[in-house]
Amino acid sequence: MRKAKVRINDENLQVSAEILRALAHPLRMKILEFIDKHKTINVNKIYNTLKLEQSITSQHLRILRLADIVQTSREGKFIHYNINYPKVAHVVKAVDSFLEEDK
Repeated sequence: MRKAKVRINDENLQVSAEILRALAHPLRMKILEFIDKHKTINVNKIYNTLKLEQSITSQHLRILRLADIVQTSREGKFIHYNINYPKVAHVVKAVDSFLEEDK
């Protein structure tokens, strides 16, 4: 039996859990796919095109923003969203690394 030293940084674990929780929701994945397809898009286009309520869309975007998965920029009265690709790549790499250790 293999004994492994496991060092867990509570703060990193909390951040990772928030990111994975944000990514785990099917509607948020649908929103992310839509943003990815358009690179940068305003919130009105997101909820109108995906036929979602504005309040629900805003709640899901808030979760993605807090997890730093999406970033915003303002142009006049419009808020535009884009994906934080370096953050997503970092998460994917961390999960892949974890899964490889399990083999």
